[in-house]
Amino acid sequence: MMSLMELYHLLNRGVDKREIVSDDQDRVRFIHDLFVFNDAEIVKHDFQPERKNQTRERALLVHIHAFCLMKNHYHLLASEVVENGIPLFMKKLNMGYTKYFNERYKRTGTLWQGKYKKIHTQKDAHNIYLPYYIHLNPLDYSHPEWRQGKIKNPQEALSALNKYRWSSHLDYFDEKNFPSVSYRDHLREIVGSKKLYEKELINIMTAKI
Repeated sequence: MMSLMELYHLLNRGVDKREIVSDDQDRVRFIHDLFVFNDAEIVKHDFQPERKNQTRERALLVHIHAFCLMKNHYHLLASEVVENGIPLFMKKLNMGYTKYFNERYKRTGTLWQGKYKKIHTQKDAHNIYLPYYIHLNPLDYSHPEWRQGKIKNPQEALSALNKYRWSSHLDYFDEKNFPSVSYRDHLREIVGSKKLYEKELINIMTAKI
């Protein structure tokens, strides 16, 4: 049974569908920003966010339950820890990463296609399956037929998914990847053990749902 925690699907893409990451340095930076800017005491959008006290307890704005970074967009599944936590966090994330990206590539102007989308996930089938769909997104690069549930070799697809570092999938797969970024306790009520999580991923890939 799910708790009363309010979950939101947050997503944004590059302006004109442009790529928002060019290499692993950019990807690491974006994941770094997911962690560092999720702190009420970090108020700037600096290229190197200031952290005055490395030992203090972080003042979280949101819980990031699941995430996936793609070439030209990202997905987050989040809940607020404090009032207005989501808009505060998303402003810092989007502005902070844009500042980094523009400085690195010597460009100006917006990086994102307007304001991020915020979708309140209802307590229904969409809510239950959203974490899996977020984590399955990288298969678009190798096995796009997953979206029609037409994967013929699910173990091959799962192997490809396990090689993709830039999401919270591996952390739910009990392999430490970016464990400090996501808060996984709540979704464990939905996805269960590694074995059950893997089984549901395969069910979705092969339309056995």
